[in-house]
Amino acid sequence: MADLDGKSSEKNKEFFTSVPQETPGFFLKGSHQYDWGLKNRLSRVFHPKDGRTLMLAFDHGYFQGPTTGLERVDQTILPLEPYVDCLMLTRGIQRAVVPASTQKAIALRASGGTSMVSPMEEWEGSYGEGKTIKLGRPGYEPLSNESIACSIEEAVRLNACVLAVQVFIGSQYERQTLKNMTDLIDQANRYGIAVMGVTAVGRAMARTPQYFRLATRIMAELGCHLVKCYYTEKEFDTVTSCCPVPIVIAGGKKLPELDALKMSYNALQQGASGVDMGRNIFQAEDPIAMVQAVQQLVHGGLTPVKAHNLYLELKAKKKGARKK
Repeated sequence: MADLDGKSSEKNKEFFTSVPQETPGFFLKGSHQYDWGLKNRLSRVFHPKDGRTLMLAFDHGYFQGPTTGLERVDQTILPLEPYVDCLMLTRGIQRAVVPASTQKAIALRASGGTSMVSPMEEWEGSYGEGKTIKLGRPGYEPLSNESIACSIEEAVRLNACVLAVQVFIGSQYERQTLKNMTDLIDQANRYGIAVMGVTAVGRAMARTPQYFRLATRIMAELGCHLVKCYYTEKEFDTVTSCCPVPIVIAGGKKLPELDALKMSYNALQQGASGVDMGRNIFQAEDPIAMVQAVQQLVHGGLTPVKAHNLYLELKAKKKGARKK
């Protein structure tokens, strides 16, 4: 428990960041002993040639509603589909909007239960002679109070390759979200479907390498087939190195395009197996240009500067075509 107090043990830690984990007989980290069906589904998510994936995350509506860029998924997201490996979405959007003819892998959001309405959003109202009372949402439940929101039978019907479950390490409902995850893993393993543990970080949680090493390792130890977490500027290679299954990074909040490309590139160079990007693609000034730039960075070997130049060229070409 000394690591949790910030105290070092007698022996210095060794993450062997320069030594890749062996995957005999299969291309994907930690996946060589799975059944054929699970390997096949993972091969649809991660490209066998480079072991990387570009996931497009647009499941935000399950707790945010029609956030910017997702007001009309059919208009904003479907044009991006040809350029990604995997679509991360909810079952409602999949059935209502995504054509059944798609050949892209499906990562299905399988947990939920609360909305973004915050207990901090209180306001003062006048009451009597100069008195004030604080008003807020009665019966509010924190975001970490989630449950499984999709049955395994539903996942099979929707031909999901991956089930995504949110896990809140260090939160009030940590145990419940871990139980959601392990229950889902037990069910998904029966059908050869992968489970992705999504590292949720609340306002009070520090986005540090120490935290992500803890969270990702716990989820992998409990049986997740892949893990999603945020990138850290320092020591991210220690996070990927001590996690025995693939890590994909979350795109997070909207960044300038070059910064988002730099973050993705650095994560890949430090052991990430892909990116699961949402707002940094669909909220970009030119989402189609941005998704192509990220695709070429993930699978085409472009540096951030070259990928950004590609983004600017594609955006300019589109503007030129409109003027004509």
